[in-house]
Amino acid sequence: MTPPAPTAELEQYPATGRRKTAVARVRLVPGSGRVIINGREVSEYFGRPVLEHLVREPLRVTETEGRFDVYANVTGGGCTGQAGAVRHGIARALLEVDQSYRQPLKQAGLLTRDARMKERRKYGLKKARKAPQFSKR
Repeated sequence: MTPPAPTAELEQYPATGRRKTAVARVRLVPGSGRVIINGREVSEYFGRPVLEHLVREPLRVTETEGRFDVYANVTGGGCTGQAGAVRHGIARALLEVDQSYRQPLKQAGLLTRDARMKERRKYGLKKARKAPQFSKR
């Protein structure tokens, strides 16, 4: 399903969300509360109710469920990272809608970019911290 074509009177609130290596470009459009990710419904895209719950959290916190349709394009990362990126993008887009949402979103911790990333592998080691097996003789 394609989103409605942008027109002059149609309001759109774009934002970008990130988590791990996932990047989400999110648009909020006044509507009935549908969440479309990469052209598919959120329940169909993620498949896990926990991730669907995570994505809808900013709308619940600001009590705007059912007022906006969410259209998101997500690339990179895995399922959880992508869900976190969409959540971050929705929270940022809601700030574009109304600055009074800042307080509840900030209290819920939804505006903070989660900086945790996979640690790089170091030379001499098998993974970031895993060393090869040691033997005295």
